Amino acid sequence: MLKSTPREPKADRFVPPPKLPPPSPVVDVGDPEMRLAQDLLFFAYRDFTTVADKVLEELELGRAHHRALHFIGRNPGITVSGLLAILRITKQSLARVLNALVDQGYVAQAPGFEDRRLRLLTLTEAGQALERRLFDSQREKLVQAYRAAGPLGVQGFRTLMRAMMDKGARDYIDGTGSPEDA
Repeated sequence: MLKSTPREPKADRFVPPPKLPPPSPVVDVGDPEMRLAQDLLFFAYRDFTTVADKVLEELELGRAHHRALHFIGRNPGITVSGLLAILRITKQSLARVLNALVDQGYVAQAPGFEDRRLRLLTLTEAGQALERRLFDSQREKLVQAYRAAGPLGVQGFRTLMRAMMDKGARDYIDGTGSPEDA
């Protein structure tokens, strides 16, 4: 009697996996998810700004001063109107901030080249050092977050932040728009 040997399955036979539904392109956008997103933004902003707040407190400055230093440093020679457009604060509020920064020697003002009525803002050496100190105080928070998120998380963060900005801000970030359009 002949023994039957089990037949080996063909090696070239491919069995496709079961069909899975396509991934959802968007996270749930119901109220609970949106409230969680708000919580995340609030707490991240709080903890991100707290490290710089400690430096600012020593100098009797606040977050508005920090924002002005940041954008003047990123845009040497920016006009007052350009800074107003970026910060979206009143002229009166900006005047208080700039007066303090000028008085303490962090910001210099110069008349415009073609239009002498314009005030061009730059950081002094002391202003550059302070802006760098503030940047360095927050840099480690960003480094830790970027490392925890990984490259895909960082790209997702950028995508999310850009999606929350208006077109003028996106153009400014891309270098295709002026500060006045931000």
